[in-house]
Amino acid sequence: MEMEKMNTDMSGEEEEKENNERNSRVCTSCDKIHESISKWMLPENARGTYLERANCIPPPLFIISISIVELAVFIYYAVWKPQKQWITLDTGVWNSPFIYRPDKREEAWRFISYMLVHAGIQHILGNLFLQLILGIPLEMVHKGHRVSLVYLAGVIGGSLASSVCDPLQALVGASGGVYALIGGYFMNVLVNFREMIPLFGVFRLLLAGIIVGTDMGFALYRRFIAPVNGPQVSFVAHIAGGLAGMSIGYVIFSCFDENFIKDPRFWISIVAYLVFLVFAVFFNIFLSPAN
Repeated sequence: MEMEKMNTDMSGEEEEKENNERNSRVCTSCDKIHESISKWMLPENARGTYLERANCIPPPLFIISISIVELAVFIYYAVWKPQKQWITLDTGVWNSPFIYRPDKREEAWRFISYMLVHAGIQHILGNLFLQLILGIPLEMVHKGHRVSLVYLAGVIGGSLASSVCDPLQALVGASGGVYALIGGYFMNVLVNFREMIPLFGVFRLLLAGIIVGTDMGFALYRRFIAPVNGPQVSFVAHIAGGLAGMSIGYVIFSCFDENFIKDPRFWISIVAYLVFLVFAVFFNIFLSPAN
């Protein structure tokens, strides 16, 4: 009996030791991930604070969830309303209750829900790639409530700007939210250029410029040059989302270890955003050519 008890204790100790080693390996991997993310996302004076409290719980749920929903909606329309090709989706998307359409502006939810539908497979793959590759690290650093605020500010600003500047065109895609994340990150890299390792800073600015230039070029081509096989969609949300990110997003992302509510720059950005929102609503009700 004593031998059996000793064997049981030894096996229990070995199992506990294996679990501790496994947890140690997981923690080491997480630490390496967080260290890499801190170098890409934060200036040097904020990295120590981030690494002290960094953990993988909760995971970046907002970006992952919104990406899954956007992909699910795309697949739903592609299957439910079969198209001649997946490169450009037209009929199903155009009749969707989610798309922003000038003749359906009284359905106010469309100013937000348009982010769930996309014009084609290259459109959704581009947006998913950008928001996952940038959004996940941002959410790991700044958490979901901050990233979702910036993302939705870009989405709403994008649709309102499109309704003012390109009032007769429909709007689909999450580009407003994606560009808000890019704009906020870009401004942080620019302002904290010296503290974020200059070589990395140059590379990040060049990479952001190449990605934005390519995507904007494609959006402009699709809007003004490409043959019209289906309803045209506006590109203005890209610009408006970027501006929302460079203002609201910059302030929120720069207040990593501070309460951004107490930052006067945040309220200046919010007031400017609300002034634009009121103007856009007034324009849509009284002045829009789509009336």
